[in-house]
Amino acid sequence: MTPDRRWHLECLSGDPADLHAASARLVAAPDQAPSVRLLAASSTAIVLGSAQNPDQVDVDRASRAGTAIVRRCSGGGAVLIAPRRAVWVDVLVPRGHPRWDDDIGRAGWWLGEAWVAALASTGLDGGLVHRGALMRTQWSDRICFAGLGPGEVTIGGRKVVGISQRRTKTGALFQCVALVSWDPVALLEVLALTDAEREQAAGDLLAVARGVGPSRAERLGAALFDHLD
Repeated sequence: MTPDRRWHLECLSGDPADLHAASARLVAAPDQAPSVRLLAASSTAIVLGSAQNPDQVDVDRASRAGTAIVRRCSGGGAVLIAPRRAVWVDVLVPRGHPRWDDDIGRAGWWLGEAWVAALASTGLDGGLVHRGALMRTQWSDRICFAGLGPGEVTIGGRKVVGISQRRTKTGALFQCVALVSWDPVALLEVLALTDAEREQAAGDLLAVARGVGPSRAERLGAALFDHLD
């Protein structure tokens, strides 16, 4: 039987913890189909990378802010997810699919190019796919948008799309986020930092990323699906 190579689309909304748990189950399943999941968070959460130290979050601050603490199955630093504040797309590529690549560094380049095309189709030109090694900064171990990894997209030197990856023996899950607006302060408020560190980070991070804007965000997930091949 010829494997199904068509992209299957799901549009889901719900609690970030539940959505992440479902994606983790999907990539661990033995029989996979190429899938695109457009995900909308119904509540606010700080989402940690799979290997990130949970002590980097101030639990009391997060609780007071009404921010849940969630861990995803892919790597990288923290992302703040909230209703209507992010375009969140999970893409599952089974082994054997034409878009599968054994090279983990190169594996997401094609997806970055699809994001560039999707952004351009919604009026945001100038996207570039990062094809070099992981670029770290003082804050990148804590915050996703403070660093730059292979396949991620920048415009004018500012990160627009973050991509983290989880690979198993059956496939690869790419977890993508484009923020509606870049507000490092909201994320820093729930991290375990001193007041001096929080003030420094707010200044350091102000110009490292940018959002796509509310009107563009409404169309961007569907535009990405249209540009996958």
